Amino acid sequence: MRSSGYWKDYELIDASDGERLERWGDIILIRPDPQVIWKTEKKNPLWHNAHARYHRSSTGGGKWQVYKKLPESWDIAYRDLMFHVKPMGFKHTGIFPEQAVNWDFASDIICSSDRQLNVLNLFGYTGCATIACLKAGAAVCHVDASKGMVAWAKENAQLSHVDDRPVRWIVDDCGKFVAREIRRGRRYDGIILDPPSYGRGPSGEIWKLEEQLYSFLELCVQVLSDSPAFVILNSYTTGLSPSVMEYMLGTILLDRFSGKVSSDEIGLKCSDTGLYLPCGSTAIWQR
Repeated sequence: MRSSGYWKDYELIDASDGERLERWGDIILIRPDPQVIWKTEKKNPLWHNAHARYHRSSTGGGKWQVYKKLPESWDIAYRDLMFHVKPMGFKHTGIFPEQAVNWDFASDIICSSDRQLNVLNLFGYTGCATIACLKAGAAVCHVDASKGMVAWAKENAQLSHVDDRPVRWIVDDCGKFVAREIRRGRRYDGIILDPPSYGRGPSGEIWKLEEQLYSFLELCVQVLSDSPAFVILNSYTTGLSPSVMEYMLGTILLDRFSGKVSSDEIGLKCSDTGLYLPCGSTAIWQR
């Protein structure tokens, strides 16, 4: 399992009985996690001294139960990056901390390149990967269907002092945007994809991962440059294994660009137990 060892402002303290106990800066949150199916004793006193806990509803969604004064938003750092955090619906905070290992991977390739890489970040959410790539020296095109998420990503860019770097912020359906980029003749040296299991574009376009991912990857290949550096595909979809994702990337990219593909789970180390919590899967093609 791949995991970052550089987090200081985020900590997975414990995990038991369907929940995570987490520290976000100075704020302690308890959030549900369907992967946590074990029921070990919750010995850490912070289980009973958190700022807030997210409760799922049996009818869908849920809400935060606040125990202590909870800021509307606050900032946390990862290495030399800064991000806004805030409690949102459906338990989210705006950051998936397990993704830091992928931010580092992309940053290392960008920093070691002898040219400025042009990176396309699709389903870019609040822009953590975009900010990491900009900080490493890439030019980035950030695309997400949510206007609010793109606005949040811009705020993160300002926080990390990369808003003056070469970046395009696009609110659009990712498939339609890639198709237009192909027609325009724009090309990218790296692509980062973190597609949802299910979603809707800004004009109501429906996205279903299992039905559309392979054809979407075939489309994305057409915006790669003649000498691309990497493609990172991440997924949280249950049933889509790392090996399947690796196979898809391999069948689409290896014949055309050679290179190598790899895949693994990504996760977070639990500080109380030393065990790693699986949080998703990533497949990577690199030259």
